[in-house]
Amino acid sequence: MALPTWERKVRIFLCVFGLFLSVYALHVELSRESNPDYRAMCDLGESVSCSKVFTSRWGRGFGLVQFVVAKDSPLNQPNSVLGIIFYTLQMGLGLSLSKKAAMFLVFSSWVSVAGSIYLACILAFVLGDFCMVCVSTYVINFALLFTNLRRRGAIEGMKEKAG
Repeated sequence: MALPTWERKVRIFLCVFGLFLSVYALHVELSRESNPDYRAMCDLGESVSCSKVFTSRWGRGFGLVQFVVAKDSPLNQPNSVLGIIFYTLQMGLGLSLSKKAAMFLVFSSWVSVAGSIYLACILAFVLGDFCMVCVSTYVINFALLFTNLRRRGAIEGMKEKAG
């Protein structure tokens, strides 16, 4: 069994799109922090506002890190910075045919999907907001999980044939 032919193109598309959204989210958050009157392109109304979400307490360290370290600690990074790291790792490790890399890609995807579900619940039930950027990253994370599961299966099949 070989790697699916679509896998590389889909991975690059998803990771580049995820990186773009993460960088945009960081831009919106930093712009809003320096100028409270800043209005982002993704702010379409009172209940459709990405800047409201990004600048909420859940926009940094999933709203959880601040319970372990100080709110202004370097460890309490915006979620968008975590996204930039995640999508960069997904793209870089996606170049490897290593079984360990494939396992890490699947594991990190499961973590990202769990984080997406958690943040989607916060978005809907706590903030009562709709964030197009956020929901787009959730879709990307689910698509990367599917891609990584298929990749892991193909790599395991290749290793069994070779060994």
